[in-house]
Amino acid sequence: MQLTGIHHLTAVTADAKGNHDFYTRVLGLRLVKKTVNQDDTSAYHLFYADAEASPGTDITFFDWPVGPERRGAHSVSRTAFRVSGEESLRWWLARFDEHGVTHGSLEQLDGRLTLEFEDPEGQRLALVDDGGAGPAHPWDRSPVPATHQIRGLGPITLSVPDVEPTKLVLEHVMNMRHVRLYKRGSHAVHVFEMGEGGPAAELHVAEQPDLPEARQGAGGVHHVAFRTPDAEQYQAWAARLRELRIPSSGPVDRFYFQSLYFREPNGVLFEIATDGPGFDSDEPKATLGEKLALPPFLEPRRARIEAGLKPL
Repeated sequence: MQLTGIHHLTAVTADAKGNHDFYTRVLGLRLVKKTVNQDDTSAYHLFYADAEASPGTDITFFDWPVGPERRGAHSVSRTAFRVSGEESLRWWLARFDEHGVTHGSLEQLDGRLTLEFEDPEGQRLALVDDGGAGPAHPWDRSPVPATHQIRGLGPITLSVPDVEPTKLVLEHVMNMRHVRLYKRGSHAVHVFEMGEGGPAAELHVAEQPDLPEARQGAGGVHHVAFRTPDAEQYQAWAARLRELRIPSSGPVDRFYFQSLYFREPNGVLFEIATDGPGFDSDEPKATLGEKLALPPFLEPRRARIEAGLKPL
């Protein structure tokens, strides 16, 4: 039973309109689902991904009226996107300068050319050269040329004060493999991989005992989700957590995929999610994200929900 990679990452914004502008206009991602938080229908849940809305390519946001994140440990500290080649990274460097995006310089990090940057709310992001490995689905309506478009997520970096409790769960509960270690400044970063490995299937865990505990807010991450290919394995993961007496949400039907939530020992919220049925379950793939989509159980409340949302 193996997880196959990063499924999605969900973060927090306090500015849905500005968030939509940055991720579609500057980063060139496709808004593939405009819906609401199923547990708080007053808030948008926005999904940005590649042209096909492929699992492993989407960063999503809850729109909550909250203050900025307080950075620290016990959190997801950086979300990387994959692009292909140094030429693309240099193109992005120039684009970030053109659009006034806060960014670092090109650097080799864990053996890969990397460009770190932030969105307007301080969400910590990076572009990583994945060597062009695996499929890519560029969007023909993106403002970013197809050769330079973001190919998907990964790796994701956590910050924890002590790696050992997290390592125990990653290796012995989630069947990830500890494959290497690298230094970032004064701290160690442990790399765990899933499935076939590579940046789309890596979780990096930075051990940073000197940091205060993070406080969630705008510009921070709510949870990270990992891919499981089908319902059979999804149910097996739910059974595994029960058998090991690890507290979890139990199976949750999100309509577009099936979810299972639990916290690792350092407090970061994990989700295991199925690849399907997908975002085209309730609207044509050609028009994904163009109108408010609601799962069937929320459809009877559409008028009230739409009245409470601000236009993007």
